[in-house]
Amino acid sequence: MNLVNRIAYCIPSLYYPSGMERVLTLKVNYMVEHFGYEVHIVLTDGKDKKPYYGLHPSVHVHQLDINYDHLYGVPLYKRLFIYLEKQRLFKRRLNECLSRLKPDITISLLRRDINFINRMTDGSLKMGEIHFNKSNYRDFTNNRLPRFIQEIVRKRWMQQLTKELRQLKAFVVLTHEDAAEWNELDNVKVIHNPLPFYPDSVSDCTSKQVIAVGRYMPQKGFDLLIDAWGLVSERHPDWILRIYGDGMREQLQAQIDALDLDKSCLLEHSVPNIADKYCESSIFVLSSRFEGFGMVVVEAMACGVPPVAFACPCGPRDIVRDGEDGFLVENGNIGKLADRICYLIEHEDLRKEMGRKARENVRRFEMENIAGQWRKLFESLVENGKS
Repeated sequence: MNLVNRIAYCIPSLYYPSGMERVLTLKVNYMVEHFGYEVHIVLTDGKDKKPYYGLHPSVHVHQLDINYDHLYGVPLYKRLFIYLEKQRLFKRRLNECLSRLKPDITISLLRRDINFINRMTDGSLKMGEIHFNKSNYRDFTNNRLPRFIQEIVRKRWMQQLTKELRQLKAFVVLTHEDAAEWNELDNVKVIHNPLPFYPDSVSDCTSKQVIAVGRYMPQKGFDLLIDAWGLVSERHPDWILRIYGDGMREQLQAQIDALDLDKSCLLEHSVPNIADKYCESSIFVLSSRFEGFGMVVVEAMACGVPPVAFACPCGPRDIVRDGEDGFLVENGNIGKLADRICYLIEHEDLRKEMGRKARENVRRFEMENIAGQWRKLFESLVENGKS
């Protein structure tokens, strides 16, 4: 008999194709199918929009219809008052929903609900999980305010968050590196993101192609990668870099054109069959300035593609075993990134061996292992809560 039967998750929406929504969908589908959990997902936005990632038919979705998205077109002087009213409405409707569902455990994904999740009266144990690293979560930037005011707001914001996190039964982060940053808390647990696939077909690491994957935005550091590729291309003009994603395409393309790399550095659109693209490549590069975890690294490794990654906060240090199944490079060091890419290009036997090791080592992130860690945590919390 399960100690845990009913789980509730709080997340703004499911229609947007980002990592948090993807990982949540993977986890709850597995929990419903393999653990027999009754899973409920409580949303505030995206009414009448289908989830981007397919949900198991047994997963229950509850729409509170708060519509925070409406705030984006509202003038700043009105936004605060409307936001506070929406927060009051959210608090009331969430409490009503949870009181009706009576879950054993309610999990906040640390969006707007974390401000009052501990004051819900439904009786469930409250947990939190974060899909960002601490340093870049609630990073307040407003160029219209003086820097010292920004810093005051940021510190106050984090103090308020820490107060709420202390009251949770458990607070789950994605990496051991990030866990060390939350030294003011004593309820931190580490559970990595699950591997979304482990394909039968793998790369043979012989094609003259390097791959990178992610949204075209500053966080992903593709501007740094393009500069690094300029150095790689000088030494290995017969190799190609393909970057799969969407977003700030114009800026990156202008950089590629300025460096005369348009023949060897190609911006590709996002594709649903990304595993096939990994398998067509011989090296994967992560050039991010920061990450929450770095799902694309484990995806590439599952396809037998060795990674070269900036040791950015946080994720790569928890995933890549430097020199064994890939290379870690000082964060932001373009020259070192280029050197390590070139080293793998020039050493085919090592490239193949690292690819084999990468596929083998990444199995620790398979869903069976990660979901088992969640189940063990859930059961221990409920068991301790009853004792």
